[in-house]
Amino acid sequence: MLNREVLSIVQRIVATKLVSTRMIIMLPILTLFIPGMAWGFSDPEVMLPGGIKPNNVMEVMFYTSLGIVFAGTMCGVLLSFDGVSKDRFSGVLEVRLSQPMPRQEQALGIALGHWFAILIPVWVLWLISIFIVMSRLSQGVVIWETIASFVSVALVLFWYVIFSLIASTYSKDQGTSIAFGVGMWFLFTFLWALVTSMVAFASGVNVGDLNDPNMIRIEGLLDLLSPNGVFHHLLETNIAGIDRGVSPIVAWLCAALWTILPWFWFKSRMARIQP
Repeated sequence: MLNREVLSIVQRIVATKLVSTRMIIMLPILTLFIPGMAWGFSDPEVMLPGGIKPNNVMEVMFYTSLGIVFAGTMCGVLLSFDGVSKDRFSGVLEVRLSQPMPRQEQALGIALGHWFAILIPVWVLWLISIFIVMSRLSQGVVIWETIASFVSVALVLFWYVIFSLIASTYSKDQGTSIAFGVGMWFLFTFLWALVTSMVAFASGVNVGDLNDPNMIRIEGLLDLLSPNGVFHHLLETNIAGIDRGVSPIVAWLCAALWTILPWFWFKSRMARIQP
């Protein structure tokens, strides 16, 4: 259980971030990308490239997850890139670290506060999206699949937030922090497909053939090295007929590693940081 001091840090950060100018600017973008995509992909007449037509709620939400990848993760980066560096630059961090509260608890409060600040609005929009899809398709949902989708969304947001906070602990100015956060987002969102293609080409696989089992297997394995890829693997566990050579157990184990290792990295940085 979180003690009162940690909860106070979480509440302070969440309250500040939810009414910040950044959030006011990002909310319309999140609304456009998440419920907007859910509305579009749940159109009974929609036909995706390759002749794909979503048939149930979880399939539509899988494609709607593009809104999380493009908008949700970027908003998480923009909310947390100065989570430590701003206080460090202004001298506030020195005051806070001098308090009798252990640094480990302060690190937990900072991480949870920034995570919840982006998680709350995204979860609300994700829930709204599910209701939109259910209404348009006239279908229900399986509870455990719905819970798994919420957990998957929460995890991918945590990964981007915690890496932005780690970068913030190394930076003494906000410019370096945001450059690292946006660079990481750009790498995994846009450039990872290029990395996959290069590895496939070096392995002698026909990169242009998306139906090649070897290409699908290589793509599935390399996705385990990307937060976006692991996120998609987790969502794929809710969809029948998808096999990219990675079992659900491996996908969830990788998700655990993506969560635990960065958290210990951030905690160790906060324990050693010099204001």
